[in-house]
Amino acid sequence: MAKDPLAEAGLHFDELNKLRVLEPEVDQKTRELKEECEDFVDKMGQFQKIVGGLIELVDELAKEAETEKMKAIGARNLLKSVAKQREAQQQQLQALIAEKMMQLERTYFGKQSEMVSYRV
Repeated sequence: MAKDPLAEAGLHFDELNKLRVLEPEVDQKTRELKEECEDFVDKMGQFQKIVGGLIELVDELAKEAETEKMKAIGARNLLKSVAKQREAQQQQLQALIAEKMMQLERTYFGKQSEMVSYRV
């Protein structure tokens, strides 16, 4: 079989009989690779959009979590202050009870001493 002198020179004809520098197989593989690259770039773009949306969602959730955390800290601090206020109020009431008990004892003993002095 005779060798094609154009093929030896690196020139080839395509399906439309146009003169090409690349072999038809190499040209076809190049086109397929180009299409695969375009598909890959499209998929990467979609992936970046999805990841961007996910990052925005996670950031929003983090902000909401931080807000709820601050609310919980505020509520805990409020409960602590209420507990301290109740403890202080309880101490005041116990002091008042002790004072009233002493007053009652003085009144009681005062009345008893008056009764003793009336009897005598």
